[in-house]
Amino acid sequence: MVIDPRTPVIVGTGQVTNRPDPDGVEVAARPEPVELMVRAVLSAAEDCSGAEPGGTAGVGHALLKRVQSLRILNPLSWEYINPGQLVAEQMGMDPLEFRLSTTGGNNAQHLVNRTALDIGRGDLDVAVIAGADCFYSVLAARRDPDRPMLPWTVQGANTVRPTMFGNSHRATTDAEEEQGLDLPVNVYPLFENALRAAMGRPLDEHREWIARLWAQCSEVASSNPYAWSRQARTAEQIRTPGESNRMISYPYTKLLMANLQVDQGAALVLCSAEAAEAAGVPRDRWVFPLAGADADDHWFLSHRADFHSSPAIRLAGKSAVSLAGTDIGTIAHVDLFPCFPSAVEIAAHELGLAVNDPGRPLTVTGGLTFAGGPGNNYGTHAIATMATILRADPGSLGLVSGLGWFMTEHSIGIYGTRPGSGPTHGEVDLPESTVVEEAGGFRWANPAAAVGRLPQCSSDADAVGEITVEAYSVAYARDGTPSRAVVACRTIDGRRAWATTSDPDQLAVLVTEEGCGRLGTLRDNGVVDLS
Repeated sequence: MVIDPRTPVIVGTGQVTNRPDPDGVEVAARPEPVELMVRAVLSAAEDCSGAEPGGTAGVGHALLKRVQSLRILNPLSWEYINPGQLVAEQMGMDPLEFRLSTTGGNNAQHLVNRTALDIGRGDLDVAVIAGADCFYSVLAARRDPDRPMLPWTVQGANTVRPTMFGNSHRATTDAEEEQGLDLPVNVYPLFENALRAAMGRPLDEHREWIARLWAQCSEVASSNPYAWSRQARTAEQIRTPGESNRMISYPYTKLLMANLQVDQGAALVLCSAEAAEAAGVPRDRWVFPLAGADADDHWFLSHRADFHSSPAIRLAGKSAVSLAGTDIGTIAHVDLFPCFPSAVEIAAHELGLAVNDPGRPLTVTGGLTFAGGPGNNYGTHAIATMATILRADPGSLGLVSGLGWFMTEHSIGIYGTRPGSGPTHGEVDLPESTVVEEAGGFRWANPAAAVGRLPQCSSDADAVGEITVEAYSVAYARDGTPSRAVVACRTIDGRRAWATTSDPDQLAVLVTEEGCGRLGTLRDNGVVDLS
């Protein structure tokens, strides 16, 4: 098969999971994020030739010497000025540029999309994407009675600054932040409760539904060698509160939420087909990024039309699938950024995928609860795992989605083991005004204009009077009792306002009866009284 020499390919993937040491190694001796990045890149180099870990990796090392751009997912557990520079120094690499992502779980897939275009255009021949986080070690040091200092690298003020990649916009309005809606733990339950009400499910039935979805994720993680937790959990274990699985925010127990307390790293080696051929990478190692798309929903929660849908996922997914010349039913393997059940189910609905389908799980890793949620870098693990699965299933297609902030930023990638032919003439189905770029056979879309034209909600930070409950998030205290609710309200004229309640009777109603659609009164101190 003749392949365009500028075709972008993933030729190496590496993953590292540094679990707690059973021999009790001191916390201060555990490796820092940059060290896990180095290990992941070395593993990716070995993977280029299919060598077993510790074996010869001449093919991959030859490519690493040619790396022109080192692109790092910014670690959240430790502050570096330019982590890519540290990785390059330890590995003897001399890239022409360093890039560092902003915060956002969409950025790994977004980086692959942009890197594929850079390679296809001839701006790059070889690039490495890598990241790692070590929240487990950081929190272990804080909990240690001796409070050991972590001897991790601190870069000097004269360190060369990397080129930043991604969106650095503030994620919340003042009104949202005042109510505590600056953390995912308080926001995603809003989506979950809104979704349950939109689907017409009773509360207990919905809790069983999402527990079964997460049990399927747990089952996938049990066979993932890089998963942080490989113990398969049943739906009953996941939904039932207990000492090690306390309620966090209704309807989520601890086992229904992303687990950031992990030490994990992952890396990808991308290059042109020409560079892969020159280095001698076997064709059975090649995985092709075929198409991608990126789009944002209306940026602030206050402006979303509702909390149970995502137009940006729908339009980005439709665009990527169309540009890949396929349909969603043909895609065999899927990873829908499984941070919280609401994120997965909303994405599945928008993309036309079945939920709780035993024949096609919606994750290839096991998700951020069980496989692990290493800050910004989960997506790199998902893409690395997808590449491994596709190599074992030649001719199949895979879809990976990335998700940033509060169902805000979305990135889609379609992958295969064969170069894409793209859509045939007249078969491209894209939203109006979608921006499209194509290079080296890779196609990318941004349907931002179409998303921007969709209805938005007006907000009223000073609203008082009669309201209808639109959605809510109920946080729990450590003793297992509901402690505070954040309530999304609609005023009589349809605007959105935010309110709270800490009244035990009202909290009890919100976690035992359907609260969405309930009437109430919003007082001028931001507290809501429910009818």
